Amino acid sequence: MEIVIIENYLKARYLFFKWRYNLNVVQKVTLALSMACLTGLVAQIKITLPWTPIPITGQTFAVMLSGVLLGMCWGGISQALYVTIGAVGVPWFSGGNSGYMFLLGPAGGYIIGFVFAALFIGYFADKYIRARKFIPMLAIMLFANFVLIYIPGMIQLGLWSNMIAGVTPTLWQLLLMGMIPFIIGDVTKIVIAATIATSITPKENFS
Repeated sequence: MEIVIIENYLKARYLFFKWRYNLNVVQKVTLALSMACLTGLVAQIKITLPWTPIPITGQTFAVMLSGVLLGMCWGGISQALYVTIGAVGVPWFSGGNSGYMFLLGPAGGYIIGFVFAALFIGYFADKYIRARKFIPMLAIMLFANFVLIYIPGMIQLGLWSNMIAGVTPTLWQLLLMGMIPFIIGDVTKIVIAATIATSITPKENFS
């Protein structure tokens, strides 16, 4: 009985990704918009910290999964939709914020980084079967988070601090404001996302 359940599960996850790969453009746009909505939903999980304008949110979890579930192209498009729709006025950035001015604020660089992170994760998840195992997927997600999201995020945070506060923060100050407080939470989210990704992705070619 257990063997049958496992076999059915393995078949189901393969069929899902095969189905996703063969969808038409309208269906893929619908899925991408759904993941953008999920990103906007978890963005409302917001914890502010007194020493930084960057809040703790659940967004990166959705970003990681969008790349896994939708692949490089449509995972990236899902986050581009999140950025674009939020910029034109839908209040689904953190704390119910919206508008292009929010993207020019202290958190804007991180949000732009979501697009690159989803593209990067989706590329490896779709192209390389070995990348769908836990350790490689964990490494890919850690790189996407701490390089592709944090680097543009902290660059813009530094520019914002200079223009608004008139203070040019040191690298250590930038790390204290823009990275260090979030490491434990991000690693936790990434471990969960990598575990989910490992369990739902087929370990054979579906394209």
